[in-house]
Amino acid sequence: MYQKKLNLAQLSKYMEHESLFFLENKDLELEQEYHVTIVKVKLGISVNEFNTAALEALNKKGIVLSKFWITEETIEKLHHNNTVRKLFNQTKLNTSYLVTLMNKEGTVFIIGDAVAHTDQLLSAVNRFNLYIAAGALLLTIGLSWLISRQIVKPLTSLQHTAEDIAKLKFRQADIHTGDEIQKLAESINIMSDKLEQAQEDLEKKNQNLRTFISDASHELKSPIALIKVYLSGIKDGMDDGTFLDVIDRQNESMSIMVGKLLSLAKLQSETYHVETFDFVDLIRSKMGEYGRGLDQTYKKLHLVMLEDVNADVLGDRDKIAIVLDNFITNAMKYSATAEINITISQRKGCIHFTIANQVYEWKIEHTEHIWQPFYVFENSRNKQLTGTGLGLSIVQAILEKHDSSYGYEVDHSWITFYFELPLVNSGKA
Repeated sequence: MYQKKLNLAQLSKYMEHESLFFLENKDLELEQEYHVTIVKVKLGISVNEFNTAALEALNKKGIVLSKFWITEETIEKLHHNNTVRKLFNQTKLNTSYLVTLMNKEGTVFIIGDAVAHTDQLLSAVNRFNLYIAAGALLLTIGLSWLISRQIVKPLTSLQHTAEDIAKLKFRQADIHTGDEIQKLAESINIMSDKLEQAQEDLEKKNQNLRTFISDASHELKSPIALIKVYLSGIKDGMDDGTFLDVIDRQNESMSIMVGKLLSLAKLQSETYHVETFDFVDLIRSKMGEYGRGLDQTYKKLHLVMLEDVNADVLGDRDKIAIVLDNFITNAMKYSATAEINITISQRKGCIHFTIANQVYEWKIEHTEHIWQPFYVFENSRNKQLTGTGLGLSIVQAILEKHDSSYGYEVDHSWITFYFELPLVNSGKA
């Protein structure tokens, strides 16, 4: 019904804008195009004559109607050029006839279309739709239960996993749904791994801190105890003239240690002044400073330039000087032979520095603790030989601030320390 009304409305709107002459010659084409029946009746006749003429015209088109009557009221509306729409129920034919009447210059165009009665069919269809709706409802409930179970179950698993992670019980969520929930589970698993690694790192740092505090306490306890003993000896009149010298040396040792501890803390927090400087020139300057010390310890520094490298690098010159100081003094203390080799080369836009020397003995535990504060190669902790054990920790703090690649390699009895600095205009800087 709606489609047919819409079809007649479109046709009548089209005809309203056309002339009588055009429509009289176009009516057959319009009938075929819109699948309707169009007849014409003159308006200047009586109501009875109008209805008789309309029925005859419809009969000629094969339209037989048992109920069809145009009232005077409708005729009056047509006289005022109003478009009139009527629906005539054909009970015996089990149909209705939908009509649009339009006045064009004294000629009434009757546009009609039959609408079959579908009450019985619609009733059957409605019952069928009811059955379908009931079945669809049951199916929907079942599917909803299955889908909700499929969604809720992995979500519950994720909830338990998250609760365990919150309790620092790091585990993986085993979910394979192939959708966004699985992606969420994978993200949680990655987060769990990273949190576990972060906790391990934090625990390791806490352990290192505890070890650091213990070592610092041990290192300070020995000179304090000696100072106390010698002071007691002075009070008891046992001083042979050397007690004050011993106290002074122990005090100097503590001052040096405290100074290095303060330097280590400062190096990890202060701002670095990055600038361009000649790296080779700095190394030669440092080698010159250690000339006398090398002679006294019968050690020799050999500088090897593997190629004509560009010596200009980016970094904090004063801090890199501290790194070189610690590497050189470390090599002088622990070298088993007179040979200490320094090599400079260029690798992928960086200056690559190495310093190598032979050691008396290399133990596997050195690998885990070599950068740790107060860790020394000599178990006796003889400071005349080993120093404070803070040198390599200071080196690590400075190089990490420079984002430098650094480390060491052990080959038989040789140990080689290395680090890199970006060259100026290399593209890496």
